[in-house]
Amino acid sequence: MNRKEQIVEKLKENGCRITKQRRMLIDIILENDCSSCKEIFYKASRADEKIGVATVYRMINALEEIGAISRKNMYKVECPEECRQEGGCIITLDDDTTYHLTDQNWNRVVQEGLKQCGYLKDQKIAEIKIQSQIS
Repeated sequence: MNRKEQIVEKLKENGCRITKQRRMLIDIILENDCSSCKEIFYKASRADEKIGVATVYRMINALEEIGAISRKNMYKVECPEECRQEGGCIITLDDDTTYHLTDQNWNRVVQEGLKQCGYLKDQKIAEIKIQSQIS
């Protein structure tokens, strides 16, 4: 039994009706490295314009309930051009919470994250380059 079939079976056991939209969402989640519910919604709405954002959130919740996914670390970092020109960064979490960080705070967040992950020891960050996201 492949991963998709396992997920479908577990959802059925939890009383979830498996629709075409739900199957499509499972495929999108399994085939892509999506970092937020919004990103999943955008991909899904390209395939089915009738899908609603609530359907995506309910599916994510159902998948989380059965242990198929964890949103613990799902987040999206956005640094639009105008933000970089003004200095700083805007970070939007999957629940639409938004933080506006100054250059100094953004640098500190990245530095602490790199330390926690073991990438940074006594060095200081000299430069951060943000690549635009490709859809």
